[in-house]
Amino acid sequence: MGHRMLDRPAAAAAVAAAALAVGAGGGIGGYALLAGNPKDAPAAAVATAIVKPSATGGTAQAAAARRAAALSIIDIYKTTSAGVVEITVSTAGSRATRLSPFGQQGGEAEGSGFVIDTAGNIVTNEHVIDGGTAIRVKFLNGREVDAKLVGADPSTDLAVIKVDVPAADLKPLSFGDSTALQVGEGVVAIGSPFGLEGTITAGIVSALGRDIQSPNNYPIANTIQTDAAINHGNSGGPLLDATGKVVGVNAQIQSGGGGSDGVGFAIPSATVKQVTTQLVASGKIAHAFLGARIVTISQRAATALGIPRGVLLAQVSASSPAAAAGLKAGTVAKTVDGQRYTTDGDVITGAGGAAVLTTGDLRGTIDARKPGDTLDLTVVNSGVTRTVTVTLGTRPA
Repeated sequence: MGHRMLDRPAAAAAVAAAALAVGAGGGIGGYALLAGNPKDAPAAAVATAIVKPSATGGTAQAAAARRAAALSIIDIYKTTSAGVVEITVSTAGSRATRLSPFGQQGGEAEGSGFVIDTAGNIVTNEHVIDGGTAIRVKFLNGREVDAKLVGADPSTDLAVIKVDVPAADLKPLSFGDSTALQVGEGVVAIGSPFGLEGTITAGIVSALGRDIQSPNNYPIANTIQTDAAINHGNSGGPLLDATGKVVGVNAQIQSGGGGSDGVGFAIPSATVKQVTTQLVASGKIAHAFLGARIVTISQRAATALGIPRGVLLAQVSASSPAAAAGLKAGTVAKTVDGQRYTTDGDVITGAGGAAVLTTGDLRGTIDARKPGDTLDLTVVNSGVTRTVTVTLGTRPA
């Protein structure tokens, strides 16, 4: 079973393709991005499958407030569908894709997006517009206009495009708080699966805290898993909560045959807001960077190895911020449940004053910071706990 980009070349009569084979090192399989004419898949996708328990305190209160303000699916569609667009991207030259591995001589690909302001900025996936020579946007009322690329970030698979349309004709969607979501909450997806614009599907938040792979092989942390049906062409469309707020951007599916099997993934709105704000402002984004390969230590592994739960430094890159701060990877390896761990390396159990139990926890903390920021890490090695202050660098492209 593989994870797939939801793509649909406009001229294609069928979208079924062989499942993408990947090794996931104890994760939940390989990922493929959702939308039109994607680039070659990453060689492997390591997914950290974390199902977060029901939240308490402020998160529970926020969930209760959403339930109290919940709209019917009919009303969600009425209030948001005009802000969702179909995106058609023209491509030129021979370009290999998952659906056409030997390349195609130009053509079109399709995805989805949504309006975020009255200036005409629209959010979509980076893999929707990647390699495009022209971008066309179609609104629910049938109006079609050209769009220009504002900026794209393959590390988070997000992009912003812009249309020149009167402000009065634009219906921006509002962002919700993805960090306050709870497993089991209702969500809906709107987009253009197989070019069928204005399609809505409903489901729930199936899990939280998933890691998926970006187009340039960096993990995207804390994505939302949903069983709302999403298919080829849904890429870049919104995942909405029960109040009609955007809590994610639909990006990938896990599928054995290319269609929706009820396992989809959306980039969380917390990430989307951060990235798109910078793209709108400057057309580019710089990500904070630690410079280490990290592995989640499960409770079972921690018990078997006699090390604390947290994030193990499996490898530290030379001349990286991690190396400069004195962080060390281990050299003595043991295997638990088929996963290789080093037992003499540093284990990060806290970052920025918050506990770190998974790679998603650490990545989320780093992603919320800028290059040049300092970050205090709680590090354990051989039973000794210390605090290490790291000056974060800039993630290589």
